[in-house]
Amino acid sequence: MILVADSGSSKTDWIITNSDSGTLEFTTKGINPFFINEREITRIFSQDSEIKKYAEQAKEVYFFGEGCSNPDKREMVSNGLSQIFKNAFINVENDAVGSAYATCGHSQGFTCVLGTGSNIAFYDGEEVQYGKHGLGFILGDEGSGAWFGKKLITGYLFGKMPKTLKKDFKETYNIDKEVVIKNVYQRPLANIWLSSFTPFLSKHRSDPFTESLINEGLESFIRTHLIPYPDHRHFPCHFVGSVAWHFRDTLETICKKHHIKLGKVLSHPIKELSEYILKERVEV
Repeated sequence: MILVADSGSSKTDWIITNSDSGTLEFTTKGINPFFINEREITRIFSQDSEIKKYAEQAKEVYFFGEGCSNPDKREMVSNGLSQIFKNAFINVENDAVGSAYATCGHSQGFTCVLGTGSNIAFYDGEEVQYGKHGLGFILGDEGSGAWFGKKLITGYLFGKMPKTLKKDFKETYNIDKEVVIKNVYQRPLANIWLSSFTPFLSKHRSDPFTESLINEGLESFIRTHLIPYPDHRHFPCHFVGSVAWHFRDTLETICKKHHIKLGKVLSHPIKELSEYILKERVEV
């Protein structure tokens, strides 16, 4: 039995492949080793009913996660998973690697993650070359769910949001300055909390305020993370994540404006990622 996982801060998508019963997909809570420790990782996954059901049968686990960007963080996640999948070989990589496998395969190209956070890397067909701007939701993450959440909240609290939107925002979320301070500065996983406001943008796509905000966020991502690459027009640029998927029309327009070759846009790359892993195993 082989498990492949694609994890962001908000959720983790899993595919189980079993030679006897085919495949099974399910979703659990997300993890990010920059915000939680090894014990918490084990606790989160060990409490899930689907994982409990298959933990002992798993022989191989391939985990691709947000925040697994250096050896220490990958080891932390691997150790946490080892407490659950005690009979399995475990391999942990960053989510950008999983994104590259799912979108590029063995071809060269840029791979971008636009979900709760944002990330970019160049894939040369064999190895991932990371960008320089991964500063997280406080200093970076342009175009991410957390970035849009910050813009919506400040637009609401600073009185920049149009009255009709402000009314609906207040009725939907009922937040004030005190709630914001508490969730951003005093409670854990502020990036997930900020990202939870992103559906408001989709709900109000017809409003010029939200459309302008969507355009600003995606434009900022392209200008900050992609255009600095001297050869950004020579290779396709692929995107994965809920933000990229829901706002793919605006993303396409911005890419055309900058003469960027837009490649695949995937909401959940887990299926393509699992197919890549299984194919590589067979070929090896």
